[in-house]
Amino acid sequence: MIEQLAAVDQSFFTDRSSGNCIQDNKLFCPGWVVDNYDRYVDPTLQHLVLVGSAVAGGFLIAFGLAILAHRHRFLQTPFLAGTGILYTIPSISFFFLLLPITGRGSLTAIIALTAFNLQIIFRNITTGLRNVPPNVTEAARGIGLTRSQILWQVEIPLAMPEIIAGLRIATVSTVALATLAVFANGGGLGTEIVTGSNITFKTGIIVAGSIAVIMAIVFDGVLLLVGKLLAPWKRKQAIS
Repeated sequence: MIEQLAAVDQSFFTDRSSGNCIQDNKLFCPGWVVDNYDRYVDPTLQHLVLVGSAVAGGFLIAFGLAILAHRHRFLQTPFLAGTGILYTIPSISFFFLLLPITGRGSLTAIIALTAFNLQIIFRNITTGLRNVPPNVTEAARGIGLTRSQILWQVEIPLAMPEIIAGLRIATVSTVALATLAVFANGGGLGTEIVTGSNITFKTGIIVAGSIAVIMAIVFDGVLLLVGKLLAPWKRKQAIS
């Protein structure tokens, strides 16, 4: 893998001399970006797949664990401890630990990124469910709703703001962590950050990093909008 990271496309160093950026010692070279924007298309798509797969997988697992913990409260502490242990493992170490099992590639990166999401999403879902007012659930029970109906029709909708908040945090953090997938040969924008690393030319790093930042902002904005649509009463409370 070290050899793969070191084997940078020679055209990168050749093409980047456009506009005399090296001679002028410029921090950012717009001309080089215009000439080489296409090299960021595939890494950006790969990054989107990494983030989307990891967040979706983390949400499904964390949601299932949260529902179990909500119904069987004694499970909350061990689930919280288990997801917390996974969250504290250094990301690069996690990639290397998985390599003998899953090999190099996007699967290893997705598994590790999914594990990092569990703590954040699980905690927010359980907090949201726990904060549902008891009198609301009692009223729902009083009108004849079953336990499952109360969960899906009352508790989860009322917990939606906390659930969306957890997804927003997990998604933004995953966008950043996914740049490290390059160390597992998982692709993504981290590939361009590594190949763009040079003491005299930072344009490649700036472009790849900027794409990641924009991606995080867009994801966060979309989830914020989804949260407002799923919890319209929160918007009304803010207005009033």
